[in-house]
Amino acid sequence: MEHTEEAELAAQVAAEKWLTQIDFANYDESYNLAAESFKSQVSLDEWKESIKAVQEQFGTVLSRALSTKQYATELPGAPDGEYVVIQYETTFENKQHGTETVTPMKDKDGEWRVSGYFVK
Repeated sequence: MEHTEEAELAAQVAAEKWLTQIDFANYDESYNLAAESFKSQVSLDEWKESIKAVQEQFGTVLSRALSTKQYATELPGAPDGEYVVIQYETTFENKQHGTETVTPMKDKDGEWRVSGYFVK
């Protein structure tokens, strides 16, 4: 496994495509675009329930800017693999200074897909 700018860029493209689905409330599609490990941990109904709760709390995304991205092959509580931990500084309707952490991973088929999402 080799850390490359290309891997980080591919992961970022996957993350932003996925975030767009959430922004437009396309929850089924965001779930379909997620990594197998994500889907093995949460059902579609659980995902829809939890992401709707987050969106109700924070409100609509007003702006999102890339803050950091870091390639990793090990993450706490996750199997070894290729990951990029990406953070965005996000302004929400109800929260001026939010941080979205999106963690795409290289899935078994070689595609980058989101394996984790956290907002604070």
